[in-house]
Formats: sequence, structure tokens, C-alpha cells
Amino acid sequence: MKALLLIDVQYDFMPGGSLPVTEGDHIIPVINHLQNHFDLVIASQDWHPPEHLSFARNHLGQQAFAEIELNGLAQTLWPAHCVQGSQGAELHRDLDCRKIAAIFRKGMNPEIDSYSAFYDNGHRQSTGLTGYLKERAVDTLYFTGLAADFCVYFSIIDALKAGFACVLIEDATRAIDPENFKRQKQQLLAEGVKIINSRDL
Repeated sequence: MKALLLIDVQYDFMPGGSLPVTEGDHIIPVINHLQNHFDLVIASQDWHPPEHLSFARNHLGQQAFAEIELNGLAQTLWPAHCVQGSQGAELHRDLDCRKIAAIFRKGMNPEIDSYSAFYDNGHRQSTGLTGYLKERAVDTLYFTGLAADFCVYFSIIDALKAGFACVLIEDATRAIDPENFKRQKQQLLAEGVKIINSRDL
């Protein structure tokens, strides 16, 4: 069985949000159309407490996008984004949510960031997504959402480790750093990930 994953299609990652991805809003009509091809659609949602330590504002004297070490892991400091209960954390109003069977929230532990929809960045705690998918006999995952070079990329890496076949729908995602994402795509291809366009379905 195949499933469609919608990664963090939230206001703060859209133009005008606190951590905008260029053309992030362009993927929404593509994702809405794609949902017609899948019986199972799952979403993830960044869901940070205000005191999250990935936020630059919670480190005296630090600026956004600085690199620090946080609890033994490399950490990029971000502008505050997707704060629990804020409008920026909501799924975008233009996203068709009628087929979304479940939403897996991540990044709730203030001590550690969580790019992947499956685990936090230290693989210390699971979101439960792997078990949910395996219980439904899913073997192939199709990835969409934001941002391609962070939450989408790391979700694919964890999905591969969990034994899923992975397909990235390239026109249904956008990257913060497109040049970095070019390198990541080569790695994903080498690991057996298929990269397709929505028109290929």
C-alpha cells in the first residue's frame, strides 16, 4: 500500500511567515491534486513550545541561523516559528484537509529539534508514525511539503531506515537552500529514492 505524506504545510513556512520558504505556497495546489491518487494521506505539523531551544531568541546574544551545539547535537538557531496555538503553526487554509487521516506533531520537546516526521534529531523519541504506517501495511511513501532540504529530507532518511520505499514528488516541495538540496537529491537517488513530478502519477 502507498501513502502520501504532507510535511509541515504551515503558515510560518510560507511567504510572509516567520521562516518562509521561497514559493512555498506554490506547492499547495499540487498537493491538493495529488491527494486524489492516494487512499491514505498523512500530515506532519511542527508544534514548538515558546521556550524551544532551537529558537535564536531563547539564547542570549545569538542571531537567527547561527550554529551552536545543543545537548550534544549540532543545532541551527531559527527564528521562532510554528509556536503551539499560533496562526503560524496552523496548516494553510488552502490545503485540502478532508483526506488527512492523521496529523503527527513534532518538535514539542523544548530541549531538542525535530526535523523528521518520524523522530527527533537525536533519534531519542519516536512520533509513532512508523508504527502507524506499518499497522496499515504501507510499504511505499510519497513525500511532499516543506522544507525540502530539512524536514522533507530528514523524513525521507528516517523512512528509508525504517524499510519504506520512498518517492519524492519534486514539484510538491521547495527548499530553503536549493543548492544544498541539489546535493541531497544526489544522495537520495544513490540510496534508491525515486524522484518524480506530480504529472508522473
